[in-house]
Amino acid sequence: MSEQDETVLVHVATALPDAARVGVLARAAEAAGARLAFLQGGEPSLTRLLDELHADDVAAVRLEPVSTDDLTYARSWVGRVAGHWHRQQVDPPTIHFGARTITGREAALSSTAWERPPAHRHHLLLCRGPRCSARGSDATYRSLVGALVEQGLTDDDVLMAQTGCLFPCNHGPVAVVHPDGAWYGPLTPDDTDRLVREHLVAGRPLADLRLETETASIEGEA
Repeated sequence: MSEQDETVLVHVATALPDAARVGVLARAAEAAGARLAFLQGGEPSLTRLLDELHADDVAAVRLEPVSTDDLTYARSWVGRVAGHWHRQQVDPPTIHFGARTITGREAALSSTAWERPPAHRHHLLLCRGPRCSARGSDATYRSLVGALVEQGLTDDDVLMAQTGCLFPCNHGPVAVVHPDGAWYGPLTPDDTDRLVREHLVAGRPLADLRLETETASIEGEA
């Protein structure tokens, strides 16, 4: 059997923080004889690696979700993205995913529910870049989610997103609350309950945790 006829195992890193912990995942993939791809935040993306394997005339691929973080929604999104890729190809390789085979009939990436930004009062961004991740932003994230749930806040109240580097890395973990333009750091799990109760519910930013910000001048301004 030629190399092209063999099934290539692909570990698909599913969570945003995985991009900051590529070494751990790369070593695990190498030990398993697998290639590593990322669903979000890292390179190569799953679709890019599938492009490379298809160009190499690989006949079959097996996808296995992995993560250094929460695997919630992993199976749904890996299958959806692989199905989207499959629909765009001519004579694609067979893609095995768990007990099933990707057919291209998986749910589309588009939906009427994702047409517009959702209504929200605050937009909360939490850095999951390399330095903030190393300083415990994963624990801060879990604590923030718990505090939001405890206060009964939904996406209509606080739309929360994990991001790549937000840049004032010396103060990590860093978070930003918009539209207030309030930057916080370091934001630890011990601070999250107060952030949610005082700022996001009561509208009182936390002066002791806020970072100083500068407003960039616009070229040509008097």
